[in-house]
Amino acid sequence: MNDRPSAEELLQAVARFLSEDAVAQLEGPARYHARVAANVVGIVARELASEDRHLAGEWERLSGLLDDDAPAPGDRAALRDAITDRTHKLVERIRAGDADAGPFRDALVAHLRRAVADKLEVARPPKRS
Repeated sequence: MNDRPSAEELLQAVARFLSEDAVAQLEGPARYHARVAANVVGIVARELASEDRHLAGEWERLSGLLDDDAPAPGDRAALRDAITDRTHKLVERIRAGDADAGPFRDALVAHLRRAVADKLEVARPPKRS
């Protein structure tokens, strides 16, 4: 594992090069594709930078919704799989009508809003000042 530059820093440098240098030198479809590539690289960089935090938050929220205090798996891939399993359990509770009203519904809505906000944090480039 390298110390610096990190994977995120390298991706950010590539995105910056594409959007600030390459796009200005290109025209037509090539310019469009360079912009798309810059956006893709930016999304990957933001996902790498936030994935552990987002997964931990989703695990905790699902723990509360499902009354399951099992520890989170230590491996990122295993954590993703475990979150998928918990999400399936959550879907079963929703289908059973548990989320039609009351505190569970309120907690579910809060969870879904946070999940969407996390996804948008990755998908949208930060606003430039």
